[in-house]
Amino acid sequence: MNRSDLINRLKNHTDLSKRDAEVIINTFFDTISEILSGGDRVEIRGFGSFTVKNYKPYVGRNPKSGEKIRVSSKRLPFFKVGKELKEMVDYKG
Repeated sequence: MNRSDLINRLKNHTDLSKRDAEVIINTFFDTISEILSGGDRVEIRGFGSFTVKNYKPYVGRNPKSGEKIRVSSKRLPFFKVGKELKEMVDYKG
């Protein structure tokens, strides 16, 4: 499922226009992105939490040439699934 599929699903399950559904979905993702950019955490109970992980610099290897390269430190978003979502996905009923 991509962003436009999500917008269409929201539109079909509510009385919203496609434009209103698009605004809601974009606002949701933009807000999460802004909060993570600021270094804060987003937790949606039952679904999961989004955090930012800090990675230290390290020496890596170019897989094509085998040459050693220095990889600088970075911050990357990380998602940890919530208990209810994990159980729902793993349900075998």
